[in-house]
Formats: sequence, structure tokens, C-alpha cells
Amino acid sequence: MPENKEHIDVVWFKRDLRLEDNEVIFRALETKNRVLLLYPFENFILNDPHYSERHFNFIKESIRDINSRLETLNTSILSVTGDVFSILNQIQSVYKIETTFSHVETGILATYNRDKEFKRYCRNNLINWVETKNNGVERGLVNRDNWFENWEAYMAEPLFKFNAQPADFLNLEDLKALETILNPTNLETPKETQFQKGGSTTAWKYADSFFESRHKDYMFNISKPENSRTSCSRFSPYISWGNVSIRQIFQKGQEVKQQSIDRRHIGAFLSRLRWQAHFIQKFEMEHTMEHASVNKGYQKLKKSVSEKYQIAWREGQTGFPLVDASMRCLIETGYVNFRMRAMLASFFTHILWQPWQDASAHLSQQFLDFEPGIHFPQLQMQAGETGINNLRIYNPTTNSLKHDPDATFIRKWVPELAHLDTPFVHEPYLMTPMESAFYNFELGKDYPKPIVDIKENRKKASDILWNMKKDPDVIRESFRILKRHTISDRNRMLRTE
Repeated sequence: MPENKEHIDVVWFKRDLRLEDNEVIFRALETKNRVLLLYPFENFILNDPHYSERHFNFIKESIRDINSRLETLNTSILSVTGDVFSILNQIQSVYKIETTFSHVETGILATYNRDKEFKRYCRNNLINWVETKNNGVERGLVNRDNWFENWEAYMAEPLFKFNAQPADFLNLEDLKALETILNPTNLETPKETQFQKGGSTTAWKYADSFFESRHKDYMFNISKPENSRTSCSRFSPYISWGNVSIRQIFQKGQEVKQQSIDRRHIGAFLSRLRWQAHFIQKFEMEHTMEHASVNKGYQKLKKSVSEKYQIAWREGQTGFPLVDASMRCLIETGYVNFRMRAMLASFFTHILWQPWQDASAHLSQQFLDFEPGIHFPQLQMQAGETGINNLRIYNPTTNSLKHDPDATFIRKWVPELAHLDTPFVHEPYLMTPMESAFYNFELGKDYPKPIVDIKENRKKASDILWNMKKDPDVIRESFRILKRHTISDRNRMLRTE
């Protein structure tokens, strides 16, 4: 005789850790069954080199924030550790899972392969799997015809409201019983860190302060390593982990823009939301760029690996102050602005002439807002290996003089240089022996000597990469990439008015 198990539906949280404008939850609540909210801390992700403890702490903080809102509904997210298949098998020993709801995740290749396996698992276990669109990114596209129009239409759609009753969910007693047969995850996190805290509640505090006042200097400070920390939105981790949807922020931004005297600043911010979606869509359509150059012509480019150079770069000990300050700041806080990220990638791939793949895991571990769809396309673009983008080889000294002229940022993160006069903070290697004695400072002891000749290496990288643009394979691939990924009206992507 068939077992008399209650039929339930499961909401499988991934990078959508919010209640509002979450279609996954909305669709699950439309069914007749009670709903189990589930976040599996999957072992393969816990051990993946792209992730680090800061990511999992942010996720835990986000779950705790949701759980605080679910208290009145007598439920919470079941947070357990293990692979999703074993977890669902254990749940199936108590309940019959009828439907699992989740969003289409544009993640690393490992999560994509997991999802393909999950599809087979559902078919074999008679489970219906419903996937919903995430932030307007579409699976299965072969080109970008009408993509931008479709994305804007998606952004204009009404938000999905969270309206639920206690009877809609498995209750806390049910969840406690499930925990006895599973491996519950400890959701405690360090209280004192320099990282942004996860959760929709905190996300909207950042949103409120940005739209109320911080945006007023957005365009002026976006490239400045210190001032950008307050003038930029700082939404990125909340978007990456789904504490807010792009649509929520986009609609709020448009509303503020209509009422603001600083329209250009808000417009510039909104254009970056469009580009964010564009790059994620690009990665969704070409996931091989996680490991290999999207332009196959550059896969013949061979670079000699230097462990010495890579360690110095990872530890912020290259002898170039802005590079080292940016890396140390990133390690401690999980954030530097876009220009500093681009400079770190450019310095590694051009000045140190190291393969971009060797920078990938370290940077992704440090970025609190690690988003695969941004990370890999941007890393390749900054490495100059797309064939369709302008070659940018950032000079750290030029950037520090322009964007940190008083060396405020460098002094903060490279304190061994803080007592020097500003010109020497930017370029300590220019000091004469007499000046070194005056400052009681010895280059090579108190702070590293430059590990490479930047002028020589910059020219070498530039010559090689510009010549490669003429390679027939690079040209052929460039046409393929443009045909597959070009948006017809790029000006609309850039508009700020």
C-alpha cells in the first residue's frame, strides 16, 4: 500500500535570499500544499576555491534576517549542510515532495552541472521542478536580439508581493523534527568584522542612505578609492546574494530620479544596473569563460607562471602602493571600487604577465559580492583577452596621483608609508639615500622594492596583445562574439538621462 505522506512543496533558496519580489516564493504559495523553505549549504560549494568564509557568513546573516521576519508565521528557513540530493531524500522519508521551486542560477560550472543532475533526480523521483527567471537574465538565448527591450520590460513589471499565512508553511515543530534526521547548519557569525552585513533589512538601509543623499557625489567619486566607499551605492553584495532584486532597486532608482535634482548621478547608477545584467547574460550564454578565454584565439597565449609575483600580489607586497593598498583593503573589507578591481586584474595579467585564471580564485574569495556572471567576463576583459574591448593597461602610479592625490587611501592601508611626504607615499622608490635616512625609512626593508620594471613590462604586454588583435583566429572569434553578444542599441544601455 502507498505510504500516507503529506504532500509538500519546497522553495530552494540559492542567490535569492529575500521575501519580497521573489517569484520562487510567490509561485510556491499559489499551490495547495504547505511549503518548506530550504537553504542547503552544499558541500561542493563549501569546498569550491571560488568561495570563502565571508560569503557563507553573509548568507547566514541573510537567512537570519529572513527568519526574523518569519517568526510571526511560525516558520523559518531549514538551513542544513549536505548535498541537495541527500537532503531531499531525507525529507522524502517524511513527506512527499510534489514540486521544488528555485530560480535559474547563473553560477559557476559546478552549480550548472549540479542543476543538470538535479533535473534527472526530479524526473526519477517524480518531483516537478519549476525554475523562474532571475533578474531578467534568460537561459537558452542564441543571440541578443531584443534582449535589452525584454530586460527593460521585465524591470517594469510589478513586484511580487510576499503575502503569507502561518498555515502556508511547515511550522517550527515540523522543522525541528526534520533537523533530527539532517545536519543543521550553525547560523552564528562573527559579530565584529569590517564586512558589510547580509540581509534585506541592511540592504535597504544602504539603499535609503544612497538615494537620499550619498548619490549626490556618485559620478565625481566613483573612481576614487576612498571617497567611493561612501559615494557608491554599496548594493553589490545585496544584489549578488539576492537580498534585493535588481527590479526593486531599478524601480526605486527611477522613482528617485524623477524627483531628484541630481538626475545624472542616479541615471549613471541605473546604467550600471543595465550593464550588470548584460555581463551576467553574456556569461549565461558562454559559461566556458570560467576557465578559458572567451575569444579562442587568445587560448594560444602562453605566460610563464611566477609564484613569487603571485604571492606578492595576493599579499599586497608588490612595491606599488596603490596596488598594495587596494589588495589589503579588499582582503580586510571585501570591497574596492570598480577601477581598483580593474587595476588589480590589469596589474596581475599585464604588468606581472600572469594568466588571468591564476587570479580568479583569489579575487572571488575576497570579493564579498562575488557574482560569477560579472567576475569571469570582467576578468577576461581587463586581461585584454576578448578581442572586442579596448586594451586597458592601468598604471598604478598615474591612478594614485589622479584618484588619491593626498594619498589618504594609501596611508590608511599601507601604514608603513604613512609618515612619508605625499610624493613619496605614491612613489617611495624615488627617495634618495639622504631622504631615506631623513625619514628613517629603508626601501626593501620597511616596504618592498617594486617587484618588476613597470615601464618595460607595460610595453611588452601592450606590444604582444596589440599584435594578437591582428591574429586571424582572434579576428574570427571577435566577429563570432560580437554577433552572439552585441546589443543592438548600446546607447540606451549607457544613457543617464
